[in-house]
Amino acid sequence: MQLEIELNRLVQHMAATLFQVRGVYRYNISAGTNGKQKAAPYPGFIFPLSGCAEYQFNNTPYLVKDGTIVHGLADVAMRKRVVGEQNWEFISILYETYQEPAGLKLAKTHFDLSIVQSPQLLELLHQIHAASNRPGGFSAFQVETLFRRILEEMFLCARNKTQHDAQDLFEAVSEYIHTHYMESLSVSSLAQQNGVNENRLFYVFQKYAGIGPGDYLRTYRLNRGRDLLVTSSLPINVIAEQIGYPDALYFSRIFKKNFGMSPSNYRQ
Repeated sequence: MQLEIELNRLVQHMAATLFQVRGVYRYNISAGTNGKQKAAPYPGFIFPLSGCAEYQFNNTPYLVKDGTIVHGLADVAMRKRVVGEQNWEFISILYETYQEPAGLKLAKTHFDLSIVQSPQLLELLHQIHAASNRPGGFSAFQVETLFRRILEEMFLCARNKTQHDAQDLFEAVSEYIHTHYMESLSVSSLAQQNGVNENRLFYVFQKYAGIGPGDYLRTYRLNRGRDLLVTSSLPINVIAEQIGYPDALYFSRIFKKNFGMSPSNYRQ
């Protein structure tokens, strides 16, 4: 779950849902362990502490390690494989929902969240595990309170990761445009090159540039063409080709549309 709109949807859904924690468990599983088992009767989150493991829910694999949290669905066949030579240690928090609003059904939903590292989240996980092992009503109350705090910190970390990744994506693609604008570029090729879909690329450019990636590319090319008209004596068809427009007539048309005059008039 990487798009901001998906994270917002999840946060809104869980904010409107009542929870009761049904178990907090800490496991240390030996390297090389691999097998199938039935998931718990409740949905829950898997928080990595050390090592790495692959989980599969409904044949969908998730690689869980530092920076990743997985939500597993309830009461299904699950495959788990410890990856690498290090033991797999994690905390699992199972919960039951009440009065869950329409939309998502958490008991039937599996997903992962990428997060920035958070010492605060790690401390909260240790606290909830300790509280869950203490008897008494006050400890039970602490567990419920800590679970809400863990959800809040987890969502904040996921939002910060999304924003950080969005900025990195914008900087990478815009820098590529700045150095390769004279080549045959398209929004689809830029998206594919960076491993995202076109909607994601459009969202990022709208966020950081105020325009879509196609408009950004066209504006950058036209600004370079305008500079060449003033600083060189190159023919207009050569300038058009140098900024990525082999068709000089097309270049002249969009130049006039953007700057209110033809390239030749602008040069004069």
